[in-house]
Amino acid sequence: MQTGMVLLIILVLVLVALALVSSYRLVMLRRGGTAAILRVLPARGGERWRHGVIRYDEDHLVFYKLSSLKIGADSVIHRRGIEIGERRGPQGDEFDIMTDGIAVIGVSDRNGDYELALDRAALTAFLSWVESRPSERARRLRGH
Repeated sequence: MQTGMVLLIILVLVLVALALVSSYRLVMLRRGGTAAILRVLPARGGERWRHGVIRYDEDHLVFYKLSSLKIGADSVIHRRGIEIGERRGPQGDEFDIMTDGIAVIGVSDRNGDYELALDRAALTAFLSWVESRPSERARRLRGH
């Protein structure tokens, strides 16, 4: 009887923890951002795409997957050293989750390679964020 009660208490605590994490995640997603689809490379065909929200700050782009229970960002792309690769439209089975109005752009930073799928307005905002980064010389003068 006591073992059953202990297991029940543990189960309730786990469920409460999951509810709290889910609520926190929902609040994080509802705080705003830009809808995006991201995948970490390497990937083949239409594999590994994840819907989510991106947010920008001075030095990072953070991506929150819609289907994750992780408390923090699922992916972080660092602005310093970012490299923009080829731009293309959706191909093959990517049309299952994307439309013709989506642009897929390759992105690399010091931590890895990604592909971002964004609509035209979001792509313009992303490229503006990348292009407006301070030069390395300005960063050294500020002491970073």
